[in-house]
Amino acid sequence: MKKLFTPLVILAAFILSSATCHKKTTDTCFKGRLEIKGLCMNYVIKVIEGKNPALEVEKSWKDDASGKTYENVFALASKCNFPDLKEGEEFYFTLTGTDVQNCAVCQAFRPVPTAKNAIKVITEPCRK
Repeated sequence: MKKLFTPLVILAAFILSSATCHKKTTDTCFKGRLEIKGLCMNYVIKVIEGKNPALEVEKSWKDDASGKTYENVFALASKCNFPDLKEGEEFYFTLTGTDVQNCAVCQAFRPVPTAKNAIKVITEPCRK
């Protein structure tokens, strides 16, 4: 009985730890909202939840096109893999750390914040 009990405990611990490892914590996972869905993937994203020094945001940014001021926003740097979201839609994301991409994106300009981040949208909420 003791020989069977030890492997079962180890297996249970492994399963429980691997289940929680797939969820991102709030220091590596963020909740955002697509504020501006501009022409040619000139997207502006607001950070709603999460903080990390690696995440670049502008505390306050005025959109010259509309005159509206946004807080805690950045421009999307990872244009090739961003899903088709609507303005105002909220989502969870992580930083990818790279903005090198190989896809065709038009070059029309639309004002965006100077702070940019390469991100990956994820399906599960961040855990605290």
